[in-house]
Order: sequence, then C-alpha cells, then structure tokens
Amino acid sequence: MINYEIIKASSDNVETLTNLMQFYIYDFSEFIEAHVGENGRFDDYPLNNYWTEDNHFPYLVRFNGNYAGFVLVKWIKTETISYFSIAEFFIMKKYRRSGLGKSVAKDIFRLHKGNWVVFQMEKNERAQLFWRNVIKEYTGGRFTERVEEGKRIFQEFSS
Repeated sequence: MINYEIIKASSDNVETLTNLMQFYIYDFSEFIEAHVGENGRFDDYPLNNYWTEDNHFPYLVRFNGNYAGFVLVKWIKTETISYFSIAEFFIMKKYRRSGLGKSVAKDIFRLHKGNWVVFQMEKNERAQLFWRNVIKEYTGGRFTERVEEGKRIFQEFSS
C-alpha cells in the first residue's frame, strides 16, 4: 500500500506550489518553449485563479510525509459542454513508477464526479501512455480518445 495524501491547497500553500511548479516546468521544457530568466528561474505559472475562482481546484501530493507533486484541476463550462480537466499533473521523478501517480489520478477522478476530458501534447508520449492506462483501468475501458488538430490527444469519460 502506498502511503500518500492529497491535500486541497489553500492560499497558505502558494509558495510550496510555486516552487514545485519550477520542477514541473523544467520537466515539461522538453516539450514546450520554456527558458530560465536572468534569475535562473522559469516564469511563474499563473496560479492566482486557483485561490480566487470556484472552478479551479489545486492539490498538493505528499508521499511518506514529503511533498511529491501536485494536481491542478479545472471545471470547464461552455454553452454546449461541461467537464473537469487536469490542467497540470506532476509527480517528482523519484516517486514515479511507484504507482503513486496512478493512485493520485484515480483519487482525483473520484473527488470530482462527472464528465472528464484529459489532454496531452502529441509530443509527450509518456503522458499519453500514462493517461491512457490510468483511464482505461479506472473506467474499465469505457472512454473515448481523440486527436484535436493533430496536436493534442485527449480522453473523455465519466467518473
């Protein structure tokens, strides 16, 4: 059994989440144009809405008492569809391949019941494999997968 907890982040956790985001952007920089500035840091990720908007849900992940990552969830509502989406999902490298990410993802799906759309970049094949496997296991194979504009892969399902 994996000893982890998912903590709903509050404005008291801004610094922690901001700092963890630097590691995430570093990992993600192989897929996007991201460079460190003169101060040696990546630009700050826009987190303000996570503290002020009801449709943004920030979570921190602890593993054996240590911070191990985060999940940012959004509730998207348009005229034709409403769904939850993983805005960002990060598990530190030292905790990957332990089952932590899969467990956290499934718990997040259980926390937010409803329709889901999970996007990945076409270049990020590891993320595609991860999400496809997690969602297939979580839904028992009841999901659809599509390609949007030939660049983004996404899965749709209900939790």
